[in-house]
Amino acid sequence: MSRILVTGATGNVGKHVVSQLAGAGLQVRALVRDPDRAKLPEGVEAVNGDLSVPETLEPALKDVESVFLIWPGFAAETARDVVAAIAAHARRVVYLSADVEDLADGESPTLFHQEVERLIRHTGLSWTFLRPVGFAANTLGWADQVRQGVVRWPYGEARRSLIHEKDIAAVAVHVLTSAGHGGGKYVLSGPEQLSQAEQARIIGEAVGREVRWAELPLDVAREQLLAAWGDARFVDGALAGWGAFVDTPERITDTVPKLLGRPALTFRQWATDHATDFR
Repeated sequence: MSRILVTGATGNVGKHVVSQLAGAGLQVRALVRDPDRAKLPEGVEAVNGDLSVPETLEPALKDVESVFLIWPGFAAETARDVVAAIAAHARRVVYLSADVEDLADGESPTLFHQEVERLIRHTGLSWTFLRPVGFAANTLGWADQVRQGVVRWPYGEARRSLIHEKDIAAVAVHVLTSAGHGGGKYVLSGPEQLSQAEQARIIGEAVGREVRWAELPLDVAREQLLAAWGDARFVDGALAGWGAFVDTPERITDTVPKLLGRPALTFRQWATDHATDFR
């Protein structure tokens, strides 16, 4: 197996992809902004690079066959140059996208993931898109509130099928190391639908304290999210999506068990794995 480049190599998903690939004895190169500070498994090659500065990617892409691509931020201004650089060197790309619809030529994207996917489809690369539903790790944003015993957030009755980042990584590794996934668009979910209020309760049980839910007014939530994310379209899209899950819960797919041969990890397992992050 030739060298695999992992972007976002120290993030929630990327760090597990790197460790699983390295544990399998594969040649792994990690794209990081500061190789001297990156904490990576033994044998993993750290290379400096930044997707927002495409010209920095050449050294990282040398002699690479496959790329696991995680896009940073909420916009894709440099995506065209990044995808072109990958296509000039690699044979295959696995892109961590989102649960989105295909974007036709000439159609304006709703989310930046659609634009990145469209660019990738227009290359000669063999590609696979991983389209997870909500990340369980996004609830880490409640950590300070969990410590106070009350989570204040909108749409407590929105039912989600959040996925553990370890499952996303395991699917990525499976796709990167096995054949037959070219053109795959894999929607990944957890195994159950839980309301956001139930998620908060389960996190509390994992850390050993009662955690209550307090409904946050939408105007206050929007103000807070704008301050944190800075992109009004993304904020409004997120709020609309959470609201929709009140009446139409987020879907559950069987993709993880089909590809991995085991059940997807539960939200309770995720909360147990991250209990120290909430203490």
